[in-house]
Amino acid sequence: MSSADEILDVVDEQDRVVGRAPRGEVYARGLIHRCVFVRVRDADGRVFVHRRTPTKLVFPSMYDMFVGGVVGAGESYDEAALREAEEELGVRGLPRPEPVLRFLYDSGGVAGKWWSAVYEVRCELPVDPQVEEVAWHAFLTEDELAARLGEWEWVPDGLAAYERLRAEAAGRG
Repeated sequence: MSSADEILDVVDEQDRVVGRAPRGEVYARGLIHRCVFVRVRDADGRVFVHRRTPTKLVFPSMYDMFVGGVVGAGESYDEAALREAEEELGVRGLPRPEPVLRFLYDSGGVAGKWWSAVYEVRCELPVDPQVEEVAWHAFLTEDELAARLGEWEWVPDGLAAYERLRAEAAGRG
């Protein structure tokens, strides 16, 4: 089964399930669906950053500071966060990612809107990223990441999640 054939829950603007459809149809029709974003830190607190493969359906070859993806039909955000993190990092036995925030992202017509659940997890295991998902990766310090924000082409939904996390941290500080 290709990723375009994967069945997703279709949700409304309040994140209530209103139907199901294949991912390709969800994207083509701009239907609201669910995604997870997991910020991964290593034992030294550095952030996992990667460049997506050119074969990705949405935002190919762009950089991202989160791992994650779509939430499958009938799957919870928490289940999807752990599944996606382990798949993309190529690890097993990762601690359960902790939820941080949720927001409705509007791609401006690229692939519609999606509810975005943002998580954090510490990964002290050696990573072996999934070659179908990750073309390049590294763990970067916050300063290294910030320095590359203006240099690299970032996935817009991940950048929106990153900016929301920074705003939330600034509000707490």
